[in-house]
Amino acid sequence: LCPLISLIEKNSNNEVACKKYKTTIKKTCGSILTPKMKATSSKAEATLQTSFLDVHTESNKPQYSNSDAVILGVDMESSQDGDSDEDTTPGLDDFSGLSPYERKRLKNISENANFFASLHLSESAARLREMIKKRQPPESKRKKPKKTTNEIGCRRSMRLLNVDPSGASLPATPKQPTLVADETPLLPPGPLEMAPKTRDDNKELFKGFLQTWTAMSKTSTKNTEKELSSIKSYKANLNGMVISQDTVQKVTKGPIFSMALHPSETRTLVAAGAKFGQVGLWDLTQQPKEDAVYVFQPHSQSVSCLYFSPANPAHILSLSYDGTLRCGDFSRGIFEEVYRNERSSFSSFDFLVEDASTLIVAHWDGNMSLVDRRTPGASYEKLINSSLAKIRTIHVHPVHRQYFITAGLRDVHIYDARRLDARGSQPLISLTEHTKSIASAYFSPLTGNRVVTTCADCKLRIFDSNCISSQIPLLTTIRHNTITGRWLTRFQAVWDPKQEDCFMIGSMAYPRRVEIFHEAGKSIHSFLGGECLASVCSINAMHPTRYIMAGGNSSGKIHVFMSETNC
Repeated sequence: LCPLISLIEKNSNNEVACKKYKTTIKKTCGSILTPKMKATSSKAEATLQTSFLDVHTESNKPQYSNSDAVILGVDMESSQDGDSDEDTTPGLDDFSGLSPYERKRLKNISENANFFASLHLSESAARLREMIKKRQPPESKRKKPKKTTNEIGCRRSMRLLNVDPSGASLPATPKQPTLVADETPLLPPGPLEMAPKTRDDNKELFKGFLQTWTAMSKTSTKNTEKELSSIKSYKANLNGMVISQDTVQKVTKGPIFSMALHPSETRTLVAAGAKFGQVGLWDLTQQPKEDAVYVFQPHSQSVSCLYFSPANPAHILSLSYDGTLRCGDFSRGIFEEVYRNERSSFSSFDFLVEDASTLIVAHWDGNMSLVDRRTPGASYEKLINSSLAKIRTIHVHPVHRQYFITAGLRDVHIYDARRLDARGSQPLISLTEHTKSIASAYFSPLTGNRVVTTCADCKLRIFDSNCISSQIPLLTTIRHNTITGRWLTRFQAVWDPKQEDCFMIGSMAYPRRVEIFHEAGKSIHSFLGGECLASVCSINAMHPTRYIMAGGNSSGKIHVFMSETNC
């Protein structure tokens, strides 16, 4: 209460009254204040001081004097004690000079002060401070619990722990040898013996087989001077071609990548090149069928191109991905090596001259090689770098043999063999109408006045190559499904050697078939075989003079359609 006393001394105008009231206040405070009140919070004291200040401020009003305000404050202070009665404590009634508002205001101040004093905030605050100080733990890092040696861990496989059910250790398992990619090794250079790989046959029977193929070279004829049949008679002949169980035979183990029909007029001889380097020969005239099929292994990888020699049909030339070109000679019973390049892979070849002495070979990397069979050794005469990134097929013009056509990834190019340079050669003509990968491009068989291409955009295109100039116009576009997928050999549209304006191609349609189209875009005929033709024939070949068509599928089977007179 010392601040209150000093406040009164400072603001009072009557010194006598100050002394009198000071004595009265001290006595009153000594009798009223109890130990309970002495421990009131500092907040309550501040409230009381503020209340008395407010009372003093009101003393400037004319209604009452400063001394009266002090007396009122003392009376209010004394009312805090619960033991005092309102009758014994000086009340507000002694100051009749105050207005009712002021009396009510002073009463509210007194009640608020009593309320705050009853809360005992100071004691609670002090108690909480002591509790916080006692309970605050010292800062220390958490210690990791120690692992007990007898603790049972999670269950583990006894096989992975290399122990048996009883707990005994098992002997160490030997390390498995590291598997190396199975790369098919190249066959040795030089001639290979023509020995069948399918079965151990009677040597006399196999010798007779070779003699049959050798004799066929003497009875072959050429069809270049044969007149072109009319479409009506051509369709009639196609309708007479049938298939039966006797003309279906599995020849190779893997998918067929290439086919060729022997030009014999008396016997039906079919050759097929397979994915795993096999060459299968089938004589349909001989019975039973099992004794008429022989398979040889002249290559270690896929046989992509197969032709009978136009000069000697007793020779069959085969080209492979393994970088070798061989000639199978039935008269000598060997596969002679014509060309070998172990650093490259071959995709296609054709004869630059009719006597089959000079060949042009296409590489998968876009290069081309000129090979002369009359030169000793198995090397090339000239290696040409082309602008193509890849070459799939190459074909020589049947009349103007200095020209040849190549099918690449996106473009078809026509070159002049006389202008080939080892440093590279620019094509004479480029056919850029294709939008996706190209599978093949071939000149028409008799005059070369047409070019048919097979593209992955499901379109077959026929171009007019009658005049080889800077531009070759596009004549016809045929919609045809050419999406064979991963497991089937790509479709290749090939011309019928007997018919200048018609070509054949496999089909994905049901029922399975092989279709014949005219250059104008019309479908001429579909070879339907029912149960005998239940698979897709991706690679097809037509006999040069007879109405015989052979198709090969992805399982190594050959399906042969022939006219009933030839059956």
